[in-house]
Amino acid sequence: MADFLYSIIPNVMDKPEQLWQAFVETIQMVGISGIISLALGIPFGVLLYTTKTGGILENRPIHFVLGKICDVFRSIPFILLAILLIGLSRLILGTGIGVKGAIIPLLCATIPYLGRQVEGALAEVPDGLVEAAEAMGCSPWEIIWRIYLKEAIPGIARGVTITLISLINFTAVAGAVGAGGLGNFAISYGSNRRQTDIAVVVVIIIIIMVSIIQTIGSTVAKKATH
Repeated sequence: MADFLYSIIPNVMDKPEQLWQAFVETIQMVGISGIISLALGIPFGVLLYTTKTGGILENRPIHFVLGKICDVFRSIPFILLAILLIGLSRLILGTGIGVKGAIIPLLCATIPYLGRQVEGALAEVPDGLVEAAEAMGCSPWEIIWRIYLKEAIPGIARGVTITLISLINFTAVAGAVGAGGLGNFAISYGSNRRQTDIAVVVVIIIIIMVSIIQTIGSTVAKKATH
């Protein structure tokens, strides 16, 4: 088996430790950024939706600011965003490279993105349910928790899935600016040294990661649909 693998992916077989380290770094970036993005992105989306005109927490100034934050960060290509935020990463985390250096750019890209996904999911909740809850005397926060978030679980699950998949893609791009991970591994060896088999293997690993996340997200969304 080893001889067969050497015949088709010789450069990968020569660098198993580097490949494993790159994979671990990608998992770290996705894991850390993903958890923080979920913790901040979902509340961000809830505020974005509920503070709009006619929302249960209507506040036009807050909605305007949150909306502009989303528009600005979502309009900047990630590779440029990563470069622009190197200084901020150094200020907050003490470094602008490696896994730590990639966290701030990844968060700035994914939190607004997930916020918009959550906003869209909440918009699918029937107005009748909200009106019924208001007639029963529920407070705005009770409506958010018992109506919006509960009814929007399938849409939020789909939004989280899309965000995590985008996050994997962002980590690959971050490799171009010294963030490490599979992207950096593919660029350093697959591109710069023309070791095509390394680039192919990295692509296959990323496809597998995306497929796993898509399967889990689709399953959660399906089970939550009623």
